Formats: sequence, C-alpha cells, structure tokens
Amino acid sequence: MQNKITQGTTNIDMSSQFVKEVTKLRYTTFQSKPTTTTEIENIIKPLKSKNLCGYDEVSAKLLKITAPFISSPLNYICNKVITKGIFPDRLKYSAIKPLYKKGNKKDVSNYKPISLLTSFSKILEKVLQIRLLDHLHENNVISKEQYGFRMGFTTENVVYKLINEVLNALNN
Repeated sequence: MQNKITQGTTNIDMSSQFVKEVTKLRYTTFQSKPTTTTEIENIIKPLKSKNLCGYDEVSAKLLKITAPFISSPLNYICNKVITKGIFPDRLKYSAIKPLYKKGNKKDVSNYKPISLLTSFSKILEKVLQIRLLDHLHENNVISKEQYGFRMGFTTENVVYKLINEVLNALNN
C-alpha cells in the first residue's frame, strides 16, 4: 500500500521504498582516537589564568603550573571517559556565584548567577568537543552552510557570502 501526501496540486509518492532512499544515512558510529599527554597539556595552556575555580577549588592557574605532573593521570581519565562513554557525575557539578551587573548593589535583581565549572570538567569537555567535531567533519555531517559554532566560520563570513551572492545575482 502506498501513502500519498498532497501539497497544493502535487502528489508526492511516499512509498516505503522512497522513504528508505530519502532517509539513508551515511553516518558512521562515533569512534574516537585516544588522547595523549601532549594533547592534554595543549588544552591546558590556553585556559585563562584566573583564580576562579569550581567547587573543587582547583583554579586554571594551578592547572597550568602543575600541567607537566598531572597531564598523564588526566590523559588516563579522559581516555576512560571516551571508552566507557560515561561523563563522571562529580564533574557535572558547578559552583553558582552571583555576578553584579549594574544598579543598586543591595538589590538582588541586579545580579546574575554564573556557574563555575571545575577546571577538570573544562579539560574533559574540550577533549570531547575536539573528538566530536573531528567526527562530524570526517563524516561530512555538518553542512557547508553551517556557520555558527565552527572555528573560522564567523557571522562576518556568512554576511559577506550572502552579499556577494546577492550582488552576483543582481549583476546577472
């Protein structure tokens, strides 16, 4: 039995074969390469050297100082998280701090809450982000028209592209 969807005056054949062809996905299973101590150290280096820290009271500044000594255990932990597929519960916690915006400092509505994650969770998140983006790029999952949240693809790039295409269309 074939299902039909009517759009205006056009009938679109929605047979099971058609649906199978349309929905064929070429995406592979997410497989990740292991991290290295060098990669962990390279993730720690650009962290902002602030004394702010999460509930664990380990600042990014302290992480940078101790990076040569803790990169190996962090590497082991990151690889375990990747292979097991389980993000440690303790790294999901954050310290909530009020941040003053403007106005009367005694008025609670003039503050906004910020979440301070642990430095370790930031490192792990960065490792996972790198792995996920590598997977998306290698398997052509991200459309070339996707500009948001991609390195080197800014809103200025998309505005330039749009204006350029409009001008080309007007000239032609």
